Amino acid sequence: MPSHPLRVAVVCSSNQNRSMEAHNILSKRGFEVRSFGTGTHVKLPGPAPDKPNVYDFKTTYEQMYNDLVRKDKELYTQNGILHMLDRNKRIKIRPERFQSCKDQFDLVITCEERVYDQVLEDLNSREQETFQPVHVINVDIQDNHEEATLGAFLICELCQCIQHTEDMENEMDELLQEFEEKSSRPFLHTVCFY
Repeated sequence: MPSHPLRVAVVCSSNQNRSMEAHNILSKRGFEVRSFGTGTHVKLPGPAPDKPNVYDFKTTYEQMYNDLVRKDKELYTQNGILHMLDRNKRIKIRPERFQSCKDQFDLVITCEERVYDQVLEDLNSREQETFQPVHVINVDIQDNHEEATLGAFLICELCQCIQHTEDMENEMDELLQEFEEKSSRPFLHTVCFY
């Protein structure tokens, strides 16, 4: 077992739905967790698929919430966006971009393959200093409220299993294979170094 609590980062594209739901559940289970997005901007659904609400990563969840209430409170209440932002602002002030964080993690879990690729690209472009391994695992989760909740519980279960392994480096592949079979989802896994 790792001698310290597992340091986990959960990453989706906008640090709004999937990564925040996992952040919420993992923190309640006692994990040292942070969540991130990899996009250049934060995008939330708008009145039409081709009209998203786009924000800078510096925008707080509170500011987004107030902006959407002003634009169309009924629409954003109905589609669950205000509820989601309300949860988010209880967890942290604003979304964060993975590429801007220089903290080290034991485990980085991404929620879609494109985000996984962006995280790997970022980690591989950094100068290696400590040569500490970081396991990057992708769990494909559709970007809707129901799937985000199911995905968060799956991520939590995975983190709990990893936390209790005797030898994370040697047991990871076997553990992920078991999870793939159990969840019927493919997992991607790469080890990078800090």
